[in-house]
Amino acid sequence: MGKDIKGEEKLEEQQPEEAVEQTEEAAEQPANADEAQSDASDNKVAELEKALAAEKDKLLRTAAEYANFRTRTEREKAAIYANAVSDTVGEIIPIADNIDRALEASKNAPEEFRKGLEMIANQLTKSFEKLNITSFGEVGEAFDPEYHNAISSIDSDELDSDTIALVYQKGYKVGDKIIRHAMVQTVN
Repeated sequence: MGKDIKGEEKLEEQQPEEAVEQTEEAAEQPANADEAQSDASDNKVAELEKALAAEKDKLLRTAAEYANFRTRTEREKAAIYANAVSDTVGEIIPIADNIDRALEASKNAPEEFRKGLEMIANQLTKSFEKLNITSFGEVGEAFDPEYHNAISSIDSDELDSDTIALVYQKGYKVGDKIIRHAMVQTVN
């Protein structure tokens, strides 16, 4: 029994040392496992953050595209309106010219006839104001080739050079869009 006891004692002596070594290895393994789990979760978090950033970028781009679309559509609507007004007014301008000519020629006409022409001219002027239509090309204005077509030129001591001496036909515009250029005579 001595041997067995000594053997057991030897086993008992060996077991605590081996147990310490085993517990140290066991302690290292969970730390490595925790690190591995931590690295895996960090990778997942990084991947999720990248996916979130990609989705956020898509949403921001979509919002920007929508804002651009809305702005472009509003501009197109305004342009369509301006074109429709200018096309319509382009057809009405000759009537306005004829009313102006009739007013000039009606100086010797009966008063009722002249008042009727003036009322029509005033009504047309008010309609043009509502549509933001302005006329240009008056005697004494500075000549501007963007607004005026010079048909002829004269020498004059009364007017400065590059001014309008005579207006053959008024010009009209809607906002900044020219409907018809004024036909004028200029001073050299």
